Amino acid sequence: MAVIYYDKDADLSHLKGEKIAILGYGSQGHAHAQNLRDSGLDVVVADLPGSPGWLQAEKDGLEVKTVAGAVEEAQVVMMLLGDNDQPPVFQKEVLPHLTEGKALAVAHGFNIIYNQVIPPSNVDVFMVAPKSPGHLLRRMYEQGNGVPALVAVHQDFTGKCLQRGLAYAKALGSTRAGVIETTFQEETETDLFGEQAVLCGGTTALIKASFDTLVEAGYQPEVAYFECMHELKLIVDLLYEGGLSWMRYSISDVAEYGDLTRGPRVIDKRVQEELKKILEEVQDGTFAQECITEFRMNRPRFTALRRKDSQHLIEKIGAELRSMMPWLEKK
Repeated sequence: MAVIYYDKDADLSHLKGEKIAILGYGSQGHAHAQNLRDSGLDVVVADLPGSPGWLQAEKDGLEVKTVAGAVEEAQVVMMLLGDNDQPPVFQKEVLPHLTEGKALAVAHGFNIIYNQVIPPSNVDVFMVAPKSPGHLLRRMYEQGNGVPALVAVHQDFTGKCLQRGLAYAKALGSTRAGVIETTFQEETETDLFGEQAVLCGGTTALIKASFDTLVEAGYQPEVAYFECMHELKLIVDLLYEGGLSWMRYSISDVAEYGDLTRGPRVIDKRVQEELKKILEEVQDGTFAQECITEFRMNRPRFTALRRKDSQHLIEKIGAELRSMMPWLEKK
């Protein structure tokens, strides 16, 4: 059974008197910094001078410094920069100031697991990974609630690394919802697999394949868009609220019969075998090495694939239809 921590299991005193540096004021960074500050902790934000993140952090009333300046005076350093930005920044601006007894924290274990960031042996290394986008993490905190998170210890130099991690999670508001103890390896491998198989890769591929099937059969692309893209949110919301059973309770019997009889034909044994291969590529480091090499080569394949997908008919039709939906938040 999973070990799950709640408010009673975490004590903010383990971070009292310690300055916490939040590196990066983006999607996660802004939520972490503001939640920690509002929980009574001492926070400094690091971003590029004059950047939108720097200016926004100042506007939000936070102390802002360069990365080197923030790390030098902090006792806990949370790296919330992009995965590809972390290694060079860590090597040049974090490591020289990561002195004995400090703590290096991350929200995703990719760079630690695949040795792109190698912490010194005389510091704590922990992970707190909220399972939500940053804006939701912030909103739930402001409402007096929280989002679930994962906590893991990679290196316990001080003997109180887990306590530091739990205190950090409590300051985010996550112990209100529950914090599951895991390992860096488990978080990294399940996160990469989930992104590729379901949350991003599998979902977008299924949407496009279904849309193309209807359009090629002669149906209007606008109708195909609503059926294969727009309505997906309605189903996902039901799944989020109450799992498979609630979703099936909420749809028609015809829809549920189609779900139960046709779904396994879409996700069949062949697909399951491919999912196993994808997981193996995550576990043995094949995907990580491919990804690291791609970004070091200035993203040629990534850029080409992104451009190709941006030109898909579903993007053009979707933009036109969403422009007629004033209730949607404009992006």
